Amino acid sequence: MQKKQRARSWEGGSVSTDLIDQARAGDAQAFGDLVGPYRRELQVHCYRILGSALDAEDALQETLLAAWQGLPGFEGRASVRVWLYQIATRRCLNALRAASRRPPTDWPPPGVELPEPTRLGEVMWLEPYPDVLLEGLAGATPGPEARYETTEAISVAFITALQLLPPRQRAALILRDVLGFRASEAANILDCTEESVTSALKRARAALQYQRAQAANLKPPQPGSAQEQELVRRFTQAYEAGDVEELVALLTEDAWLIMPPVPLQYQGRELAARFWAATAFRPGRSAHLVPTRANGQPAFGLYIRDPQTPVAHAIGILVLTLAGSRISAVTGFLGNSALPIFGLPRTLPD
Repeated sequence: MQKKQRARSWEGGSVSTDLIDQARAGDAQAFGDLVGPYRRELQVHCYRILGSALDAEDALQETLLAAWQGLPGFEGRASVRVWLYQIATRRCLNALRAASRRPPTDWPPPGVELPEPTRLGEVMWLEPYPDVLLEGLAGATPGPEARYETTEAISVAFITALQLLPPRQRAALILRDVLGFRASEAANILDCTEESVTSALKRARAALQYQRAQAANLKPPQPGSAQEQELVRRFTQAYEAGDVEELVALLTEDAWLIMPPVPLQYQGRELAARFWAATAFRPGRSAHLVPTRANGQPAFGLYIRDPQTPVAHAIGILVLTLAGSRISAVTGFLGNSALPIFGLPRTLPD
């Protein structure tokens, strides 16, 4: 009988007073039913602000703990969803203020001479987000005031652009243009006036326009489509064979090679060929790719074969941005911190 009562409490997308009262009385299962429908979207929200899947998981756990402890003070003036976003957003902004500097990446390896980059990137830390954690978000559709589709708002290019905004501008843009919250709801979440939200949003939009324009390309093929599978197959075959000419042929003319947290960025087929020849495919080095998905895009665990032993060691994750029938960006996330959340091992038998 109790299970039926809890199931009915979600009819029409509303939470019954009974369920809230049960949670306030210390019923952990009732609290789980109360916040469960929002876990995935809250974690993605934290990722958009923080740029790290691992940090987003930590922020989510802190959010749920704070919600459990603060439930007696929940007065119901806003919906449970808005209340949870308020807690999560504040936790993320606090985390950004308290964040220590990330250790510098020891790259490139000694003896490797790199071509001159097209530009230096400004984002010093970013991690990919596994698609498996995007499952279950179908019901979390953006509000009517949202400006971005869900697929664009989780892409590597968009997340990178967000990290260039000041934290409160970043939060305001996510709440209004990505999630579609009303100005009054965003103001409640950020604990400020609607005028402050509008001002922050205006500045964020102006700063983001350039980044969005740079990312404008042909639409990517549908996930899992024959066109996407063929591109992934050709990229995998060429990369593992060290075939730079074939790899370059898969790129758009203005494609980017990006490597957070390394600030070097390369644009165009010629520079891509020179960079790959100097790094990924230098003599004595061969790679193995393990397919996965990240940020709604095809991705791979990148493993380098050990010439001395039958083992391949992980060195990061590659994410492909597709544009029509070609690749418009290859983002190499160097380092192994994100491997566990993708379910990828640090070594593979070769």
